[in-house]
Amino acid sequence: MKMRAYTEISDDLIKRHMEKGEFGLEKESLRIDENGFLSHTKHPFGEESNITRDFCENQTELITDVFDNVDDVLRHLRQLQTKVQQTLQQLDTGREFLWPFSNPPYVRGEKDIPIAQFKDEQAEKTRYRNYLAEKYGKRKMLFSGIHLNYSLADGMLREGYRAFADRAKAERTQEEIPDYPWYKSSLYMQLARKVVWHSWFIVYLMAASPILDDSFLECGEGAKDHSGWTKEALSRYASVRCGELGYWNDFIPILDYGNLESYIQSIEAYVHKGYLQSVSELYYPVRLKPRGENSLGHLREHGINHMELRMLDVNPLSPVGLFKEDVAFIHYFMLYLLNHKNVELTEEEQILAIQNEKQAAEFDDSQIFIQESGGSRKPVRKAALEILEDMESFYMTLEAEGALENIRYQKDKLLIPDNRYADRLRREFGTDYVKRGVRLAAEYAEEL
Repeated sequence: MKMRAYTEISDDLIKRHMEKGEFGLEKESLRIDENGFLSHTKHPFGEESNITRDFCENQTELITDVFDNVDDVLRHLRQLQTKVQQTLQQLDTGREFLWPFSNPPYVRGEKDIPIAQFKDEQAEKTRYRNYLAEKYGKRKMLFSGIHLNYSLADGMLREGYRAFADRAKAERTQEEIPDYPWYKSSLYMQLARKVVWHSWFIVYLMAASPILDDSFLECGEGAKDHSGWTKEALSRYASVRCGELGYWNDFIPILDYGNLESYIQSIEAYVHKGYLQSVSELYYPVRLKPRGENSLGHLREHGINHMELRMLDVNPLSPVGLFKEDVAFIHYFMLYLLNHKNVELTEEEQILAIQNEKQAAEFDDSQIFIQESGGSRKPVRKAALEILEDMESFYMTLEAEGALENIRYQKDKLLIPDNRYADRLRREFGTDYVKRGVRLAAEYAEEL
C-alpha cells in the first residue's frame, strides 16, 4: 500500500497547532535517609495511581496525568513531588528525601535494594521484578530516569487525516480509503523510525548523570556479575543509564517498522522465543503504546496512541528533575521530524542507532563520532549543531519565535564551553557527591 507519503503533515498545519500536543511524565526517584543511604521503610503512599514504585520498594515513581501543554504537565509533576516530600518529612521512622540524581547514592550491597512488594491482584508485579533481578541483577535497577509519554495534537492529526483522505480520493490511489486509526498509527510508525535514528541527539543534549559513588561498584554477596563495571569505565559517561553499561536488554532488538502489525509481530517473536517476558521488558529508547493498558493485544486492537521516550535522565539542576526548555524542545523536535526525510530503519540502521545512543552517552564529546547509514561518521558536536541549525531554518519559515528561542537554549549547551548539564554537574558535585546531593535533596524538599 503506497500511502506513506500522504501521511505527512504540512508545514501550515504544524504552524497552526505548534503549541499543542499531549504530555505525560513518569519520574523515578530513590528515597534516602538524612545521611544519603537508601531507605528501608515501606512505600508510604498507599496504592495511589499517581504515586507508585518502580523496581525497588524505595524507588518512588510519580506518574502525571496527561496535559495538552508543557507548563501544566510540569506543574502536576511539581504538585506530586510536593505531596511526596510532605509525607517523607513526617515519617515516624525519621525524615526522608527524594534523591535528585539518576545515579544512586551510597549502596551497601544488594540488601539495600529491596524488590517492590505488591499484593493481591498486583502480586504479579513483584514476581516480574524478581524475574528482572535474576536476569539483570539488582544494581542496574537502581538507575532512575524520566519517561516522556508524547502525543501529537489530536486536532492536527484529524486535519491531517482529512487532507490525506481528500488527496487519496482525488488521485484514486485506493478503492477504499484507510480509516483514521490506520492513518494515525502509520504516522507514528514513520515518526518512531526517525526518533529511534536520532535518539543519540536527545541523549547528547540532555545527559545529566556523570557521577557515580564508588559504593555502587562493590558487588556484595550474591550480586550479578557485570563485566566491565569498573570505576574507570563508569566514569566515562555523561549518562550512565544510556551508555553501554546501562539499562539495556542483553541483545539489540531488531523491530519491523513496516507497519503496526509487523511491528507487533516482531516484538511477539522475542517474547515467544524467551528473549523477553513481555513488551514491558523491551529496554529501547522509544516504545509505541496504546491508550490504557500497555499490552501488544491492546496495541493491535486500538492502534498507537502515543510514543514513550525513555532516554531522559533525572536532572538534579531542576527541583523536579526536568527543565521546561527540554520538554518543549522535544516537542519542537517531534514536529520538525514529521516532514524530515524518511528513515527506513533497516536492521543495520537499528544497530547503528543503538550504538550511536550509547556513544552519545559518553562524557568526552571530542571522542564521540556518530555513525551514518552510508558508512561515514561525524563528530557528535558537529552532527548535533547541524540538526539544530536545520531546525532553526525550519522554524524561521514558520516565524515561530518561541521555538527559535528554545533552539538557541540548546545550542548554548554546545557553543558555550563546558555548558552541557554533565559538565556543570561534574563541576558542582564531582567531589563529595553524596554529601552534596543530600544537601540538595533537603533544599528541594524545603523549596517544594
